[in-house]
Amino acid sequence: MQGVYAASKKVFRLLVNGCATVRSHPTVPASLEEKVRVPGFPGVRGWGNPLSQGLRESLAEALRQELAAQAGKPAGKLALKSEDVLVLSGGSDKGAFGAGLLCGWTEHGDRPTFKLVSGFSTGALIGLFAFLGPTYDGQLKEAYTTISAKNIFKVKKLFSILTSESIVDSQPLAELIAKYVNEKMLRDIAAGHRQGRRLFAHTTQLDAQRLAVWDLGAIAASGHPQALALFRKVLLASSALAGVFSPVYFEVQAEGQTYGEMHVDGATAAEAITYEHAVQPLTAIQEVEPPALQRPRRLFIIRNDQLRPEWQEVKPHLLSIMPRALATLIKNQSVGDLYRLYYEAQRDGFDYHLAIIPEDFQVPQREKFDPAYMNQLFALGYEMARRGCPWAKKPPRLNE
Repeated sequence: MQGVYAASKKVFRLLVNGCATVRSHPTVPASLEEKVRVPGFPGVRGWGNPLSQGLRESLAEALRQELAAQAGKPAGKLALKSEDVLVLSGGSDKGAFGAGLLCGWTEHGDRPTFKLVSGFSTGALIGLFAFLGPTYDGQLKEAYTTISAKNIFKVKKLFSILTSESIVDSQPLAELIAKYVNEKMLRDIAAGHRQGRRLFAHTTQLDAQRLAVWDLGAIAASGHPQALALFRKVLLASSALAGVFSPVYFEVQAEGQTYGEMHVDGATAAEAITYEHAVQPLTAIQEVEPPALQRPRRLFIIRNDQLRPEWQEVKPHLLSIMPRALATLIKNQSVGDLYRLYYEAQRDGFDYHLAIIPEDFQVPQREKFDPAYMNQLFALGYEMARRGCPWAKKPPRLNE
């Protein structure tokens, strides 16, 4: 019996190793991690930790661009009266809440033009529309109220799951991203970037266990013929929940050699992120911003989930256990992220604002990306913001 068991294990290993996706390039050696560059796109990416010189320079350049874009205005005056940063968490289909909140915010009449928008996974997708402003609200609503699971993934057959990198095929999501992220959107994002605003998305480089911060506006404004393809690829990687969705591979270079990086979604490293530790905003800004130009700073965080535990029967098989375990890990990790962002807001002089799906929202969900559920979440966020969003000024349970 033991011989049969050992033989079956050997066959399984051969199947998995033999059928797994083969990297087109070797893995980046640990000794070269700090020297990695995306070919043709200098300065569009930095590690979340330590400081990134490229992203630091981008932040300082943002103010110079903002000043240069205001020809005809009085010297020393800036169009944006405050520096507003928007952080969008992940949350899968619960991103409908953040989408609704942004549209309701527009209706309320005081939605700011954000200096920086930062997000990953569903937050990175919402972030595109948040960065572009109210003229894109119609597309934002469509993206979160008219889709279903078939627009996001296709579950693989059992044998394919055992011999591949993921449970589902994410080609439908890639096609959905391509539908909205077109040449016109890229031009509009590039225009916002040139006016001194920034759009970041986040992924996790899995071999290195490191967070990667991508300057999407810089990619859009690069003029590179592959800018659109890279932009879409970053968004797909940012949404690639490890083990459930396939990882995304990026071709990079270091010391004249070409390597391949494996990236999955940012939630593997953190649930809600601003500029992380890649830049020190006050240091970068003070280099070009005299005291007379310094403005109030506000941090807005939209958490696309509830913090309370949500009961769900878990079926005793991989397709149910793995996604549920990952969702539980991310939910609990998010509390610490909200506290970390509060600390960073205090350190960097930002007024802290937090919106979370209320705990009394208990609409049943039949399946992932259930259209009825997402429409009710959208309506909830919309009404909250339309009436004047009740932003929390501290993380949950602080000083209770």
